[in-house]
Amino acid sequence: MTAKKDPYLYVGIDLGTSQSSITASNGKRHVVKSLVGWPLDMVAQKVLKKRVLVGQEALDNRTMLDFHRPLENGLIKEGSDKDLAAVKEILQHLLTEVGADDAAKVRAVVGVPAEAMRVNKQQLRKLLIGMVDGLMIVSEPFAVAYGTDALLHTMIIDLGAGTTDFCVMQGRYPTEEDQRTLAAAGDSVDEQLSSLMAEKHGDCQYTIHMIRQWKEAGSFVGEPKAKVEVEAPINGKPNRVDITAEMRTACESLIGPVSETMIDLLARIDPEFQGKVRNNVILSGCTSLIEGLPEALESTLDELGGGRVTRVKDPVYAGSDGGLALASDAADEDWEQLAD
Repeated sequence: MTAKKDPYLYVGIDLGTSQSSITASNGKRHVVKSLVGWPLDMVAQKVLKKRVLVGQEALDNRTMLDFHRPLENGLIKEGSDKDLAAVKEILQHLLTEVGADDAAKVRAVVGVPAEAMRVNKQQLRKLLIGMVDGLMIVSEPFAVAYGTDALLHTMIIDLGAGTTDFCVMQGRYPTEEDQRTLAAAGDSVDEQLSSLMAEKHGDCQYTIHMIRQWKEAGSFVGEPKAKVEVEAPINGKPNRVDITAEMRTACESLIGPVSETMIDLLARIDPEFQGKVRNNVILSGCTSLIEGLPEALESTLDELGGGRVTRVKDPVYAGSDGGLALASDAADEDWEQLAD
């Protein structure tokens, strides 16, 4: 007797402030910047020849677009139908890229920041009606924990753009007491770097998008291994600028709040298991790619007797890979059914 074929395409989605990723059971994966734009007028429509642009394409053509970055501090922006529409476009784009349009049925696990679990859950349900048949919404650090099999005596710290999310795993589904969300994350580093640029290099011309590119290319904490030099025009003339000190200060602004929350969560764990968790702290999310960050956070554990902080192998897809792992293991009764 042959096994009955599973009719579902399973996907894990990491819906992020800066970028969103998807991993599907057919082996396909895709990541896109969480940016959307619609042509501003008939001229833009004639030039672009598209109804909507998503990701890097939207960023590159933003002067012709009604341009949206619809997620802020890990939440869908409030009060704007266009931001809701933009999130829907991102979700549709991700699903299309992995072939969901050709699948008979789709089941999706969507990872969101812990705060969004409470605030945006109903909005996400509505947006996904007609796109997926079954849905689970989980916190991003829990998805990472599940995908890396870090389910017992572990702390996941998911450093995204809008939020930094913490989750202590104790061999069961995490409760609200096991999780925390901080606004100190990639965007706050960008804002500080922008402020420092204005203070130290006031003649330079730059945008927040340039700031983000500089951070992605040269972010670090601790002693610099090399100068961080960027090109920024002054009165239209290209100019090389050394921003090493500014980059270090902006990136190190994360260490205080992240380590403080990490230590506070550790203190709330059963004392018998605190040492095990302290030696199994795992960073995920693209902001975790800041050079030297695991070592810097590990050093803050010295006052507690030491610890070990590592980074997941693939911060870009760790959340969506974990979502897929969860989707693949879930029983039929675990799924919320979505109907038109």
